[in-house]
Amino acid sequence: MSQARTTRAATRPRIEFLDEWYEAREGETFYIGREADLVIDENPFLHRRFLAIGEEGGLWWLSNIGTLLSATVTDASGQVQAWLAPGARLPLVFPVLHVLFSAGSTTYEFSVHGGSDYFSANAHAPQAVGTTTVGPVHLTSSQRLLVVALAESVLTQPSPGRGEIPPSAVAAARLGWTQTAFNRKLDNVCEKLDRLGVRGLRGGAGRIATGRRARLVEYAVSTRLVGVEDLALLPSAVDGVAVGDAAETRGGGDGPDREPC
Repeated sequence: MSQARTTRAATRPRIEFLDEWYEAREGETFYIGREADLVIDENPFLHRRFLAIGEEGGLWWLSNIGTLLSATVTDASGQVQAWLAPGARLPLVFPVLHVLFSAGSTTYEFSVHGGSDYFSANAHAPQAVGTTTVGPVHLTSSQRLLVVALAESVLTQPSPGRGEIPPSAVAAARLGWTQTAFNRKLDNVCEKLDRLGVRGLRGGAGRIATGRRARLVEYAVSTRLVGVEDLALLPSAVDGVAVGDAAETRGGGDGPDREPC
C-alpha cells in the first residue's frame, strides 16, 4: 500500500454510538438514520436516512439529507457549534465532533472521530470556520435549573447516546414550579439565547419555535452550558428556588403549555 493510500485510510472518519464503532470508506456514503449503515433507533419520527458522511474534494463531509430534522454539531471543546439544517453540510475539520439531534421526544448523540486536525479551538482564542463560536452565556440560577431539568435524562446516561426530553408539565413538577412559571422562564431562556445568535429557539416574527425544548437541550449539552455536575442542583431546587417561583405566580394558576411539541 502506498504512503498516500495509507494516509487516506488513516483519515477515514470513525463514528461512535453507544460504545460501538463504525468506519466510513472512500468512494462510499455512510448513512445514519432509522434504516441506514448506522441504525440509531426505530423511532418513527426519525428519517430512514437522516445524515450522511462522504468524501468530496479531498475533505470528508457531514450532510443533512433529511427534510424535517436538524442536528447540533460541536467540536470536542464545546466552543464551536453549528446547526445543521436540512440540505446543509459541514466539513469534518476537527479531530472530534459531537452530533446531537432530536426526533420526537428523544434526543440522540454520537461522535465522529477523524484523523485530521485542520482546525482546533482553545479556551483562550476560540476560532470558528463556517460555524458559530460560542461565547460565555450567563444564566440565572432558576434558568439553569430549568435547563438541567429538561436535560436530566440526557445528562444521566452512562454512555452518550439517547435521552428523553420531558414535557413542560413534567419538568415543572420536577422543580415544584407552576407550569405558568416554567413557561415564562423557558421563554426568557430561549429569548436570551436567540439574542446571542442561537438558532432554532424562535419561530420568527415573535412566534415560538416548534421543538424548542429539544433544541435547547441539544445546545446546552453540546456547548457544556450545563453538565453532569449541575444535576446536584435539582434536589435542593425543590426546597429552595421553587418557593420563590410559587410566590411570583401566586393566583396565576396552571396555564396551558404554550410550547408546541
